[in-house]
Amino acid sequence: MTDNQQAILDGLSALYPNAGPELHFSNPFETLVATILAAQCTDARVNKVTPVLFRDYPDPAAMAKATPEEIFPYVKSCGFKSKAVNIVNASRMIMEQFGGVVPNTLEELTQLPGVGRKTANVVLAFSFGLPAIPVDTHVFRVANRLGLADALTVEETERQLMELIPKADWSQAHHWMIYHGRRVCHSQKPECETCTLQPYCKAAHAEQMINPKAEAKKRAQARKAKG
Repeated sequence: MTDNQQAILDGLSALYPNAGPELHFSNPFETLVATILAAQCTDARVNKVTPVLFRDYPDPAAMAKATPEEIFPYVKSCGFKSKAVNIVNASRMIMEQFGGVVPNTLEELTQLPGVGRKTANVVLAFSFGLPAIPVDTHVFRVANRLGLADALTVEETERQLMELIPKADWSQAHHWMIYHGRRVCHSQKPECETCTLQPYCKAAHAEQMINPKAEAKKRAQARKAKG
C-alpha cells in the first residue's frame, strides 16, 4: 500500500465513521430482496416499498407461492418487471434447493436469479457478517478515481481492493466509498475543490477527470474496432 492509499483510507474512515447500510432490512431474505430492487434504483425508493412487501411476503416460503404479476405492483416504482420475476424465482429456488434458508456462500448465492457478485457480497457482509467488498457503481468509480484501484471491470476492482484493504475493514470500506460517491465524488460533477482527499487523489491530479465506466467502454470499443 502506498502512502497516498493509506492516507485516502484514513481520510475516508475519518469522514464517515458511522457509515452503514442505507437500505432497510432485518434478515438475509430482506437483504437479498432489497438489494435486488436497489439495482439502478435509489435506496430511498426501495425503502418506501419494502415495508408493505415484507409485511405481505415476509419470507421465501410466502414469496415462492406468489407470481411475478402479484409482486410487480408492490415494486413497480423500483423499475423493471424482471426484478419481480427474479425475486419470485429466487425465493422458489431457496425453497427447493436450500431448504427455505438463504445460502451464505458466494457460489450458492450467485446461482439465484438476479443475484450477481455485488448482491451476493452485500448479503454475505451485512446479513452473515462475512468479510466482503460489494462493488457497486459508486465503489467502482470512487476506488478507481482515488487510486485505490486501477481496473476497468467491477471484478478486477473487487480483487484489487481485497488485496489492498485489510480484511477486517472490507465491509466498512465499501460504505466509506459509497458515502463519498454519493456526497462528494459524483459521477458527472465531483466536488474536487472541497474534497479533503484531493491532495492524495489520482484523478484530481490528472489532466482530465477520470470516469472509469466511460474509460472501460471507450477501450472496449477500440478493441472491437481493431478486431
